[in-house]
Amino acid sequence: MTKVYSEALDRTIEVERLIGHIEGEQPGPTLIFTGGIHGNEPSGVFALHQVIHTIREKKIPFTGNLFAISGNLFALERGERYYREDLNRLWTTRRMDALASGTQEIASEDAKQQQEIYNTIRTILDTYPAPFYFMDLHTTSSETVPFLHVNDSLLNRKFTQQYPVPMILGIEEYLEGPLLSYINELGYVAFGYEAGKHNELAAIENNIAFIYLSLVFAGALQKQDFDYSHYYQMLAKTSIDSRSIYEIVYRYAIRPGENFKMKPGFLNFQRVRHRQEVAESNGKAITFPGRGRIFMPMYQDKGSDGFFRIRSIAPVFLRLSAILRKIRFDRILPLLPGVSWANRTRDTLMVNPRIARLFTKQFFHLLGYRSRYIDKDHILMRNRETASRDAEYEGAEWVGQS
Repeated sequence: MTKVYSEALDRTIEVERLIGHIEGEQPGPTLIFTGGIHGNEPSGVFALHQVIHTIREKKIPFTGNLFAISGNLFALERGERYYREDLNRLWTTRRMDALASGTQEIASEDAKQQQEIYNTIRTILDTYPAPFYFMDLHTTSSETVPFLHVNDSLLNRKFTQQYPVPMILGIEEYLEGPLLSYINELGYVAFGYEAGKHNELAAIENNIAFIYLSLVFAGALQKQDFDYSHYYQMLAKTSIDSRSIYEIVYRYAIRPGENFKMKPGFLNFQRVRHRQEVAESNGKAITFPGRGRIFMPMYQDKGSDGFFRIRSIAPVFLRLSAILRKIRFDRILPLLPGVSWANRTRDTLMVNPRIARLFTKQFFHLLGYRSRYIDKDHILMRNRETASRDAEYEGAEWVGQS
């Protein structure tokens, strides 16, 4: 058992890898929540612990299965983000192939935590029925309204549009190795939820509300069996932009050994002027690159993401992208000079940078592709739609909603 402390509650609980499991009397969806992937973010662990206790105590009718998985137990017990390696940057294709084959070296305590989480998830996938829903609970180091960060597949987008909170698309283009990117590559609905600032009571409350809404939206709970309206309104009131969708267009990456420090007072989603000073690097000013909103300004000691710039996406482009993806418009792209399929599964394009400059990133984003540079002569464009397990979700009520 691991002791996890909440500063917001001034309370300690003891948890294992599996915080809890609820199995309904009727078959249905399988929901997998993770909390505490970062050890300085205990709010998700406490929220999951509370929801499971309440469902059991009040005997709320349940359909399907709910699994609550604790993240970096080693770091959670110490209240630090991670020990040697960021657990939410280890889920790369190379590492996952090595874990699956049993050849991955477990070189740190963080890697040991990853192996245990992977084994737990793999057991659930091999034992319990689809459809599967994965939700990763987080908090931030800066003041923020609750929001979702979503890898941009139509399945993900459709399911997450049920929540009354803002949505961020495209973070997978800037980060390598998040847990949810690995899950998305398996084709499942998977996304992250940021509930508020570290160690604030509101973050625990927002996580609890999010968990209950997720259970309803996936079909595990019925609205009439608990105070659904209370939790929905709780999240809806947190933001005036509750239905807005944004895209990440820039990331400030902190280099190894760099002395980075955010200027005080920046809030998540705050509008920032072009060239406004927002941080310092080794004593020199860092200015904001263009107009827009600052996203995830870093006010903690560990991490490599200084801040992001985001901009809103017009609904017309979201509708257009859905149409283009459904008709597989991307199949004509390899007819262009300098563009070819990078693999046999035809989910990744190899693009010559000189050709890529003729098209905007937004063009490839419309078709579901996100870029990843491999060298100066090639860009890999990965498609999220190819892996989506659409058939497994066809019977879900949310799939047919407009």
